[in-house]
Amino acid sequence: MISRRILLGTAAAGSVLLARGARAADYVTVLTGGTSGVYYPLGVALAKTYGDNIEGARTSAQSTKASVENLNLLQQGKGEIAFTLGDSLIDAWNGREEAGFKQKLDQLRGIAAIYSNYIQVVASKESGISSIADLKGKRLSVGAPKSGTELNARAVLAAAGMSYDDLEKVEYLPFAESVELMKNRQLDATLQSAGLGVASIRDLATSVPITVVPIEAALVEKIGQPFYAVTIPAATYDGQDADVATAAVPNYLVSHADVSDELAYQMTAQLFGHLDELAAAHAAAKAIKLEDALNGMPVPLHPGAQKFYDEKGIKP
Repeated sequence: MISRRILLGTAAAGSVLLARGARAADYVTVLTGGTSGVYYPLGVALAKTYGDNIEGARTSAQSTKASVENLNLLQQGKGEIAFTLGDSLIDAWNGREEAGFKQKLDQLRGIAAIYSNYIQVVASKESGISSIADLKGKRLSVGAPKSGTELNARAVLAAAGMSYDDLEKVEYLPFAESVELMKNRQLDATLQSAGLGVASIRDLATSVPITVVPIEAALVEKIGQPFYAVTIPAATYDGQDADVATAAVPNYLVSHADVSDELAYQMTAQLFGHLDELAAAHAAAKAIKLEDALNGMPVPLHPGAQKFYDEKGIKP
């Protein structure tokens, strides 16, 4: 008969093995955005890269309402890495309640600066909108409520001396839904904060004649940091035959303090070791550069990410 002591010892050994196995399996949830934006395809590609190259990692990409929701989820430990706009990240770190953060999100830790979002205001040609001032009295979709895109919309309108009260109608819709309403002539314009060539606007441009509305450099200067002036190159979208001035804001990948140093190190190393795979998922990733990874990081860097940059000689 097997003694009770042996049984207990066997059970204890099994518990140790289970515990070791649990520690060895790193769960990596990548928090992204809506499925018609840029965060989502990049997040799916990033999750696959992590699953293929981080030993024991069990990965997934989660569609969300993007920046504001992502940062709040990270603060709660519900996810390991997330995409976010720079202005939302600053607001989160400062606990700006009107931006959707009820308190300072002090658990956030930086991984990398990646590509920049271009603020893309697109109107139907028949609306007659050719400037930000022309939005007055028109119907505009500004993104999901308190999303990074919606905060960008508020900033652009405020710099132009306008608010939502100046519009005929405001819709708080994700990118794809905004485009469907424009196709059906239920909206005049949509503001989308995303990488160039975003799928939703490409879809719109192939369906109806559009005008890509400029945000002039003087207006961008009024918005202030972290926004800066850029150009949407001609032919980015069907029917766009000239360069268009607009504003951009940097995107970041962010983690939280309870993610282990080793996992944060691997998430950073594998990001920069597999940029080709990300670029294949969306062209916006072509702008991700190791030498720019620490540019303007508004929250403390995760120690695991810091170790990687120290090894590469990358300084802020």
